[in-house]
Amino acid sequence: MDALTAIAEPTRRRIVDHLRGTPSSVGDLVAVLGMSQPAISKHLRVLREAGVVRAEVRAQQRIYRLEPGPFRELDAWLAPYRRMWTTHLAALERHLNAKEET
Repeated sequence: MDALTAIAEPTRRRIVDHLRGTPSSVGDLVAVLGMSQPAISKHLRVLREAGVVRAEVRAQQRIYRLEPGPFRELDAWLAPYRRMWTTHLAALERHLNAKEET
């Protein structure tokens, strides 16, 4: 599964959003998201297999953090769409400004 498919699921996006702010253990994610430990672990496994997160073992815990690579790939994939919308929005702005002047 690729990163885009992995984060398409809303719960996994919530996990990613939380990990963006701070690396966390499964227990931390259970507390924040209000879900069961098995459910969180299942979603983390999918994210880990897609390369979106990695786990670091600390004592008895695994601490999950985001991996930047897949997000760089997503950003590169989105770049042409961003340029397209920027072009369209700039044209709209010019059109609206021209209407205001008349």
